[in-house]
Amino acid sequence: MSDHALSLLRAIEWLPASSPLLSAAVMDWLMDKDSMTKRFERHCRHVTVEPLNEGFVTADQIAGELPFLPQEPRYWLREIILFGDGVPWLAGRTVVPESTLNGPESALSQLGTRPLGRYLFASSTLTRDFIDPGIAAGQWGRRSRLRLSGKPLLLTELFLPAAPLYQCRPGESRE
Repeated sequence: MSDHALSLLRAIEWLPASSPLLSAAVMDWLMDKDSMTKRFERHCRHVTVEPLNEGFVTADQIAGELPFLPQEPRYWLREIILFGDGVPWLAGRTVVPESTLNGPESALSQLGTRPLGRYLFASSTLTRDFIDPGIAAGQWGRRSRLRLSGKPLLLTELFLPAAPLYQCRPGESRE
């Protein structure tokens, strides 16, 4: 399951926000600027994270993300599955330039089983440059460049089949 989810995560086809494939209910989830962890917590009792891959990689290992990040010799890569009450809801991939890991942001390389959203959205220095919606094998995804104290990281998320996003109804309002 996790290998398949990561393969799909890496194969997302990016769409313009104006794509007719994107319903208002799906866009409400994909373009949400708040913490996805916090949003998931409204749909379950416990959100947990299983880290699958964590460590430094070279630029050739993140070729698809390079256009959105500064050129550096090494990047921190973290790939996870996020669960809601033990059910896999999201595959996530975070790419962090090594220079971003200076100062307090060094904690990004030590999250372990802590959801990224809990760390990011606790910071008063967090900004978001963009959110791109996408799709892979009928599953919705999104890519977002965030900045902590002006330092970039790229987050890609794929909503797995059991995710609450797929339970939304047309015209459903936000919780």
